[in-house]
Amino acid sequence: MIDIVRHRHLYLLISAVLIIPGLISLLLPGGLRPGIDFTSGSILTVRFTQAVDQGALRQAIAEMNHPEAIIQRSSDNTYIIRTFPFTQTQANAEAGQQSELEQVMQGLSDRFCPDADKQAKTCDKAVEKLSFDHVSPLIANEIVWKSAAAVGVACLAILGYLWWAFRKVPLPWRYGSAAVLALVHDALFVLGAFSLLGRIFGIEVDAIFIVAILTVIGFSVHDTIVVFDRIRENFVRHPGDSFDDVVNHSLTQTLARSLNTSLTVLLTLVALVLFGGVTIRNFVLALLIGITAGTYSSIFFASMLLVVWERGELRNWWARLRGRPAIARQASA
Repeated sequence: MIDIVRHRHLYLLISAVLIIPGLISLLLPGGLRPGIDFTSGSILTVRFTQAVDQGALRQAIAEMNHPEAIIQRSSDNTYIIRTFPFTQTQANAEAGQQSELEQVMQGLSDRFCPDADKQAKTCDKAVEKLSFDHVSPLIANEIVWKSAAAVGVACLAILGYLWWAFRKVPLPWRYGSAAVLALVHDALFVLGAFSLLGRIFGIEVDAIFIVAILTVIGFSVHDTIVVFDRIRENFVRHPGDSFDDVVNHSLTQTLARSLNTSLTVLLTLVALVLFGGVTIRNFVLALLIGITAGTYSSIFFASMLLVVWERGELRNWWARLRGRPAIARQASA
């Protein structure tokens, strides 16, 4: 049996050291760089008459003063282009000026015009505008609030489920609370990391980033439940053992399984980061960071919280912060 519990304070300190820089960055002005989904922008759907490489299309849009553009393939030769708002959406007919939308469409037609159309001087048919929409700041704010509500509902559901699932062990609400604190730990780690990456490398967050956060939360809770369930089983198998020994037995039994499962996922995510393309890179990067944090938290954070809670150390830390003497440990109910 590996005595993991012995170094519980070190594991909790490591979590604090890793999270605090990102948390400070989040709390400072400009904590996260919001993408088009969370601000406002233009959504243009186009269809080309010939096959167009997604990377070449992204380069063409960047050369037209929109390097922030997000390009997504919809179907054969059809792409959805999301950019910051076009500066001019309607042409000034009297001045003879083109709108920025018209300039983009003309630029795409010239750039991806088939050879036959160039010779016939009919490049205006090389690309077709299927739709054009503008995302207002009000819609972007609604996305933010609904995303936050989704995370909050998920946390409450997890807390309630674990409280019910562990109802046969003493103080079952502690297991749900520790699992929720672990997923908050993982979510803050990802948010802090992207805040720092945004300040250093200009990485933005968009709607799919929320999907990544929810995925990380699901993975974190799944791994934590596996460990907690083994703790519950060992309570029945070893009724005379101390709480520390039960947790150590449980972690030793699940350690290899947790690491092997996470390693296979992480290897896949690393391959996607390297070869998956720009469109999904931020999404995969968020999963890579979050699942790494989730693997650590399920073993070295959530379980350690249970131990320090059981030993009354959380109560003593709080008493010391308030300048009061430590409270004597009491037996669990």
